[in-house]
Amino acid sequence: MDRRLFLTTAGLGLGGGLLTACGGGADLAGADPSQMPVASQLASLPVKARVIVVGGGMAGATVAKYLRLWGDAVSVTLIDRSSSYASNIMSSLVLTGQRSMSSLTYKYDTLRSKYGITTVFGEVKSIDPITMKVTMASGVVLSADRIVIAPGIDFDTVAGLGASDLMPHAWKAGAQTTLLAKQLAALPSGGRVLLTIPKTPYRCPPGPYERACLIADWLRVNKPGAKLMVLDANADIVVEKDNFMNAFLGVHGNVIEYVPNAEVTQADPATMTVTTTAGSLRGDVINLIPRQKAGAIISMLGLNNATEGRFAGVNNLTYASTVPGFDKVHIIGDASATLQPKAGHIANQEAKVCADAISRILTGQAPDPAPVTNSACFSTITMTQASWLSAGYQYDPTSAAMKVVPASFGASAGWSSNNFDQMNNWFKSLMLDSFA
Repeated sequence: MDRRLFLTTAGLGLGGGLLTACGGGADLAGADPSQMPVASQLASLPVKARVIVVGGGMAGATVAKYLRLWGDAVSVTLIDRSSSYASNIMSSLVLTGQRSMSSLTYKYDTLRSKYGITTVFGEVKSIDPITMKVTMASGVVLSADRIVIAPGIDFDTVAGLGASDLMPHAWKAGAQTTLLAKQLAALPSGGRVLLTIPKTPYRCPPGPYERACLIADWLRVNKPGAKLMVLDANADIVVEKDNFMNAFLGVHGNVIEYVPNAEVTQADPATMTVTTTAGSLRGDVINLIPRQKAGAIISMLGLNNATEGRFAGVNNLTYASTVPGFDKVHIIGDASATLQPKAGHIANQEAKVCADAISRILTGQAPDPAPVTNSACFSTITMTQASWLSAGYQYDPTSAAMKVVPASFGASAGWSSNNFDQMNNWFKSLMLDSFA
């Protein structure tokens, strides 16, 4: 299949439309080194180039797969701290008992057996952009012709929170998701839940509002009399405002109180209190989602040169870093600074643009001068109904940025059970595209 045509139409077969949900890259910080399983290569052709992918989330897994599909005898090594990936997409349904973490966990077996990708599990200690070597904490040194980094997000430190798990963010799926679910299940009768929303940009723009709706619906059914206060650091709902505000005031009006301009400045786990720019509040359960930045490896390498030092500036044609000397290092997914949202499908799309660009460059060609991506979100408004939002992006040569194509923008007028069914179909298709 022609790569550019695939990139242009990739979203159309996923869930019946340009419908996406949110997620991101894998976290690499603090990993313990482990053994290095090596997959057999698919092709018997001589390897012409070596690509190392650091991070095995939505972006990393997808770019590794498509480099093998589209590359000219490219050898691909995928590095991650874990031998499996927990999807952030759909993880809020774990809080309501509608999903298990096991149903959101994906391994790299197919990427190894079907596409000949080598996997290395452990922590990256350093990357040298001159010698193009990646050094692992275990001492293993790997060499490459190109390096792709997809580390996902990290969080700002919240004053007073320390290492306490009493106010989990659950914004990286896994142990904190399970912890928050247990805290909600133990909520006392008539209790209060606080959910904080950080300043933009953050992973999955509609995600916190979606989670608020989902929790409110679950509280209405399972914890009569309980309340949910949504503390938004932003001045207003940042995306899909009509649907979320209608839900807050309508179907969830007896449960949700929405407070804008309420940025968290301090936390006190001992008293279960958060201090915000709108005052101090106490909750029985507090889902504290801190402000976000690129995964730690980005600042470690000095690649955090965009968005007030929070994210990595990239060339939107190739996703190569804009930091001098790092032109052979590409950054995709939530860690990159583009005008596209930080979300799972966009991570998948960026990965394909990047894989296409690297494949062309390695064979002496220029990258596609006009890449196209698409994104949107399903948002669970109740435990059985969802809304959606979609948009397409086109490279603009004047600004060198990915910009929204106005005619591509669309949103559902309200929410429905059919959208909820489509969301589940879409999720299955997207994960197959990235991991199978």
